[in-house]
Amino acid sequence: MISIDTSTAPAAVLSPELADTDFIKEMNRQARALDSYGTYDGWPVDRVLAPYVLTKEQRRQIPVIGDPDDVTISRVKAFHNAIAALIEKECGLMAVPVINITHEGFGRGMITVGKLVVLDRTLRDVHRFGFESFSKMKDEADKHLSVALEIIGKYPEVAGL
Repeated sequence: MISIDTSTAPAAVLSPELADTDFIKEMNRQARALDSYGTYDGWPVDRVLAPYVLTKEQRRQIPVIGDPDDVTISRVKAFHNAIAALIEKECGLMAVPVINITHEGFGRGMITVGKLVVLDRTLRDVHRFGFESFSKMKDEADKHLSVALEIIGKYPEVAGL
């Protein structure tokens, strides 16, 4: 497991406006769903989601070549699960995330709605998965969400299968 020194980096700041967005609420739900031992009980949202934010200093501490640990893979899955949940909320159809990552940290992330692939990402360097800020994480998710909803709007009959 890769250890990151968080004492040198400032804590990620989650503004109240950002914390009130659907994506951050869903990420909080997904992260807490992965917490089978109740470690996150009583934690504020910014503390639960803090591991998703990697500053440039923290990213430099992670080796360029490395294998992702189970916790990091869980974060990748939670991120895609949150996007899938928001797709379901917007279009009313079941969205299924499919994540396949090798032990070396490479793979593919997909979200399907019916028989339609609405998100298809190549995942690289998963052991370094994270975002510069909560805002950048939300922007990335919003970008994927808008593309997925556009594809569903273009091919609704395939999405409904």
